[in-house]
Amino acid sequence: MTAAPQELQSAPMSLAERAYADIQDRLIMLEIPPMAPIDDLALAESLGIGRTPVREALKRLEVDRLVVSYPRRGTFATGVDITDLAHISEIRVQLEPLAARRAAEKAPQPVRTKINELAETIAGTDVRSMARNELMQWDLRVHREIYRAAGNPHLEDTLVRYHNLATRIFCLFIDRMTDFDRHIGEHAGLLRAVAVGDGDSAEKRAHAHVVGFEKAIRAII
Repeated sequence: MTAAPQELQSAPMSLAERAYADIQDRLIMLEIPPMAPIDDLALAESLGIGRTPVREALKRLEVDRLVVSYPRRGTFATGVDITDLAHISEIRVQLEPLAARRAAEKAPQPVRTKINELAETIAGTDVRSMARNELMQWDLRVHREIYRAAGNPHLEDTLVRYHNLATRIFCLFIDRMTDFDRHIGEHAGLLRAVAVGDGDSAEKRAHAHVVGFEKAIRAII
């Protein structure tokens, strides 16, 4: 597969932020299974850091609804409840189009150039040859780039949180989806609309993408 262009630059991460990003990724990709106990010592050792930043990360992840803590029982990965799909989609269908339009209308040219490079990479990729985790990472990458390009950190934080929850559902059902390549393929058109500054098209494509995702999941449950 063609190497992806570099991600949009971000500030260096603290140990707690690095722990948060790594554990978050494991949770949303279901590498830490739903309802599994969280061993903060084992996580700290696997990350090569102390337990304090891991514990700080877990507190943030509880706010994100990715982990839950019980007194005297410990911390666990939250379950993946398919009944949450409608609630998550209700929020995403309003905010994803807003972020796409803002990104198309407000992103500076260097960001547009990188987004266009990402679109061309995806367009030239054989999606069906990609491993499950690779597909999920590309899906996360595309959405997060658009959220960041929208230039509203509060909108970005909210969308990342709900897209993470949607991704857990996606991971749970992707092996049963027959048209996942179409879903991933929609990214190229969305990214191109953002890159050329077409706010109307970006908004419509983002709306259709979220609606299509919910329909695809419901078709197999």
